[in-house]
Amino acid sequence: MNLHFEELTGTDGARIGIASLDAEKSLNALSLPMINALSEQLDAWAREPQVVCVLLRGNGAKAFCAGGEVRSLAQACREQPGEVPPLAAQFFAAEYRLDYRLHTYPKPLICWGHGHVLGGGMGLLQAARIRIVTPSSRLAMPEISIGLYPDVGASWFLSRLPGKLGLFLGLTGAPMNGRDAIDLGLADRFLLDDQQEQLIEGLLQLNWQEQTPMQLNSLLKALQQEAVGQMPPGQWLARRQQIDELLDVSDVRCAWRAITRLDDHADPLLARAAKNLREGCPLTAHLVWEQLQRARHLSLAEVFEMEYTLSLNCCRHPEFSEGVRARLIDKDQTPHWHWPDINTLPDAVVQAHFHKAWEGRHPLANLSGY
Repeated sequence: MNLHFEELTGTDGARIGIASLDAEKSLNALSLPMINALSEQLDAWAREPQVVCVLLRGNGAKAFCAGGEVRSLAQACREQPGEVPPLAAQFFAAEYRLDYRLHTYPKPLICWGHGHVLGGGMGLLQAARIRIVTPSSRLAMPEISIGLYPDVGASWFLSRLPGKLGLFLGLTGAPMNGRDAIDLGLADRFLLDDQQEQLIEGLLQLNWQEQTPMQLNSLLKALQQEAVGQMPPGQWLARRQQIDELLDVSDVRCAWRAITRLDDHADPLLARAAKNLREGCPLTAHLVWEQLQRARHLSLAEVFEMEYTLSLNCCRHPEFSEGVRARLIDKDQTPHWHWPDINTLPDAVVQAHFHKAWEGRHPLANLSGY
């Protein structure tokens, strides 16, 4: 199952639930069985009065979670071109239900986001009540490289970043470190990679019967004070003004040109971001622009409903399966995009991604019933 669950009992009899992603070879990539099992366990802990807090973490030094297990999804798409494979409909519905469940979880939910936190891993981290990053954290939504788009609630959290930073990070897939995550409101605490056991021990010592928020805050604050000296320099907040000016444009084609002109920029971070976009999927860029425009006035449940529609339509079109083939399966790093030119990609193709690809009621219509 590539998951491990345990419960630890504290001094007052309260129990801490610990869910560990345990697929180290794949950097803890989420498969459908993992998503289903995690959802079931979280629901069980939510109903259990003695479980007072949940910690979500990933085993192995390299990653909390590097995203969804998209290879099998892409293979299913290649076998059924123009259709929505049943695996895709099941996977995205289950993943987005899990993410929404985490966003609305009734008990303190702590997520330890060390190492690579990409795509689906970001969806888990951003949904937690207490989001922890470390010196090893590398966060990103890199879907521009595989012909998908930033999903798992990214329409929500990217559209709420300062200025144009969310748009920039969505278009380029640029990575963030732990300080960036704190600066941009994508993390709540910065701790050292080796402080996890201290955190667990502290949780077990808390009195969960009274003034719990104050005690929990004091514990996290004390641990962070030990770690703050090793926080890396921030990268993106200091570049916000430059990025805001760069992306003060009328449409995605202008944004593409503005960023890709930075290919030879003296700033290596901006040059690398430009290269990511230039080699990325033009359709993805169009979808990022449109989804962030639409998400500004949507509720969280509506965001996941929109993303489900987008994801199923991405499976019907060729870019996603081709991007995964080039980047993750054959690894030739040369995707042959069906629509290679940002300027000639038909707007009708973009808009079609926002139209439902199923019959009847939306499969996520009851999300807000949690």
